[in-house]
Amino acid sequence: MWTSWRWACSPSVRKPTRKPRRSSPRSRSGRPRRRRRTRTSPTGPTSDRRTCSRSRRSPRRCTVSRTTPVAPGRPAPTTPPGHARERRRTAVIPTTALVVVLLAALVLAILTAVAVGTVAMPLGVVWQVISAHLTGGPVGVDPLSDQIIWQYRTPRVLLAALAGAGLAVAGVCLQALVRNPLADPYVLGISSGASLGAVLVLSYGSAALGGLGVAGAAFLTALLTLAAVFLLAQRGSRLGATRLVLAGIATTYLTTAATSYVQLHASPNELRGIMFWLLGSVSGATWPALRIPAVVVVVTLAWLILRARSLNALTTGDDSAATLGIPVNRLRVELLAVSALLTAAVVAVAGGVGFIGLMIPHMVRLIVGPDHRRALPVAAVGGALFLVLVDLGTRTVDPPNEYPLGVFTAALGAPFFLWLLRRNKNEVI
Repeated sequence: MWTSWRWACSPSVRKPTRKPRRSSPRSRSGRPRRRRRTRTSPTGPTSDRRTCSRSRRSPRRCTVSRTTPVAPGRPAPTTPPGHARERRRTAVIPTTALVVVLLAALVLAILTAVAVGTVAMPLGVVWQVISAHLTGGPVGVDPLSDQIIWQYRTPRVLLAALAGAGLAVAGVCLQALVRNPLADPYVLGISSGASLGAVLVLSYGSAALGGLGVAGAAFLTALLTLAAVFLLAQRGSRLGATRLVLAGIATTYLTTAATSYVQLHASPNELRGIMFWLLGSVSGATWPALRIPAVVVVVTLAWLILRARSLNALTTGDDSAATLGIPVNRLRVELLAVSALLTAAVVAVAGGVGFIGLMIPHMVRLIVGPDHRRALPVAAVGGALFLVLVDLGTRTVDPPNEYPLGVFTAALGAPFFLWLLRRNKNEVI
């Protein structure tokens, strides 16, 4: 036994050695070190970092990250805000092409909505009547068809387009103002204030508010509600987004309670008209009623497009916007006035149409991204097209009956948000 142990420990007996396996050098923590390779690019050398990881349950995985230094005199590349998954979803279609396609679809939808009704009209006759009135030429059709097309249906369809565009643009503006994607034109109490004025006139007559009609009373009470929200939300010389939302919610509940009290004292004949107005309708549209909404929508949309860069900066935060030299408090007051003016002008003539200012901005951002230079024009045309199609549906689902616009917009908006929640279940909307 002693001999065998001595023989095994003898230096002349060499044990077989295993050839070491080539592997990547490891650091003290046991992780593989990064290998760097250098390539040549137009702006300078490009270095690649390769990182490999391996565990017992998963195979070996390697990732390569490339960094390129910026050449002198060139601006540093900037990464737009948002995750890479969001960037792949958005900005798929060029904005100009998308606006042109939506405008063509809007014109076709307007002609179709004018032609469809209780008395069907051919598209050729509709185009002939509209072009004759626009150019001042002879109409060439019977007076009854001319009256149906030009006096009744065309103002109605155009008012639906203006209301959809105004509410969609107001929604984009308010979501940038309060930095909340769930904000809409009704979050500040402007719509409920306008509804209170309209219900007062519909219940007690024009003498209730100094001889004003329904549209004038709705516009006046909407502006008064805006003033109340502004005074409640202002603290010192600053206008905070959180205080603005809270003041709007409180004012909304207060004016809604007053509207419900007035409805309880209305007669049954008046109550049906009140409910129809509160849910939104463009059935009583006339040519004089289009003047104020058209001017307000066009002017405010142009102003917002010019201030699109400021809106982009405001969505990143007050500190970031102030660093870029933007007067945050003054910009908030301007956006509040613009969104309130848009909402009041639309609600005064079309009633309380819901979900437009909440749903259209979300759909637009899914297509063109969060940049307001692209989102504003697409939202305006998309909102107009959407409400024209909704108005066409309210007249054709159960003819000759007609339903309020708010019924259809809510029926389409609620499933859209359920789908959006299901789609973004792992993300914050």
